[in-house]
Amino acid sequence: MKRTLFIALIAILSGAFVQAQHAKPNLAFEKTLHDFGEMKENGGKVTYAFQFTNTGGQPLVLHNVQASCGCTTPEWTRNPIPPGGKGHVKATFDPRNRPGNFNKTVTVASNAKNPTVVLRIIGKVTPREKTMEDIYPNVLGPIRIETSHMAFTRMAPKQKKTEQLKIISTSEEPVKIGFINVPKHVTIKAEPEVLKPGQKGIITASYDSELKNDWGFVVDQIFVIFNDVREYKNRLSVSASIEEDFSSWTAEQKTNAPVVTIAEKTWNFGEIKQGDKVEHGFVIQNKGKSELIIRKVKASCGCTATKPQKTVLAPGESTQIATVFNSKGKSGRQNKSVTVVTNDPKSTSVLLRITGNVLMD
Repeated sequence: MKRTLFIALIAILSGAFVQAQHAKPNLAFEKTLHDFGEMKENGGKVTYAFQFTNTGGQPLVLHNVQASCGCTTPEWTRNPIPPGGKGHVKATFDPRNRPGNFNKTVTVASNAKNPTVVLRIIGKVTPREKTMEDIYPNVLGPIRIETSHMAFTRMAPKQKKTEQLKIISTSEEPVKIGFINVPKHVTIKAEPEVLKPGQKGIITASYDSELKNDWGFVVDQIFVIFNDVREYKNRLSVSASIEEDFSSWTAEQKTNAPVVTIAEKTWNFGEIKQGDKVEHGFVIQNKGKSELIIRKVKASCGCTATKPQKTVLAPGESTQIATVFNSKGKSGRQNKSVTVVTNDPKSTSVLLRITGNVLMD
């Protein structure tokens, strides 16, 4: 008798558990993947609505729906969905500026017994035909140009590099192109020198880092003149990062290399009144096994850095770089920097920071 009652109790409890499980909301999508196929980049946004049913026994609530990137915008049924009720999650994809294949996700979080469901949209965006403005986005007087910044990126101290920029004339008259304020380490020319209306051309520039005789990130400004008329607003920025090349060093050379060490790379001067000057000395030590050469010290706007007392440090030696911050004409939070370029193969460029707050009277 007792055994019969025990079995009956187990059956009742099991049934109640199954019923409780069935009573929970359940998020059942008709499908979790949609393929948009091919679409044009300039064809506008596309949308698909993922349909779902609450197959559970309690109201279903979608807590949050989040897309994997900003190119996909989700919308969803926000009211509670009763048992047997239906809802949707819409995924809108914007193909603009996104040519090629795409595979995006939309994550749905709810109070269902399957609390997280991931939906996917896929497809392929065929690129639109590029306009003149796309190819030549920068206006420079009567021409358009790819970019007004010619970057030679990383260069060794005795290296030459050549870069080119595409240009096109937007003038209704022939345009003669020339250059002024050209530094000795740069040679530059336009080909052809005279552009006919609507004609394409190329600006070619060569950079000689040995003639530049500098270190770190360096920038020069070159002015472009048209038909021999000087307008200083038309200019090209030419930059390079001149660093030693240690790629051919042997393991022994690397072991015996200099090591630049700066105990405190950030100095906070706290709060000062506008117009005050504050000074600080950054201590640099060579903890390597060969001479450390301080190639260059360059301060950002708002502070000055003096040349260190020593520019060549034997192993174990130290020196100071004195910095002065002048708060004249400044207010609020200040963040300035000093760049130190050395021959340490692991740290050719070290950034020192100066921070603080300038109070108005």
